[in-house]
Amino acid sequence: MEKREYRVPGMHCPNCKIWLEGLEDDLPGILQIYASYHQQILRIEFDDHLVSESEIIRAANDLGYQLLAE
Repeated sequence: MEKREYRVPGMHCPNCKIWLEGLEDDLPGILQIYASYHQQILRIEFDDHLVSESEIIRAANDLGYQLLAE
């Protein structure tokens, strides 16, 4: 199990939060996900045997968000 926190420049509204937290439904292996558009952060806990960090970053990029490691 892995935990990561990312800065997400450009996340600015409740819809951004919903879209990013929706990754939990799209990617098996994500155990918990929390986004804050006020702080522009994404916290994620995932099973690295089921999903890789690069898959998560790519999925966020596909939504139009860049994840920057904290």
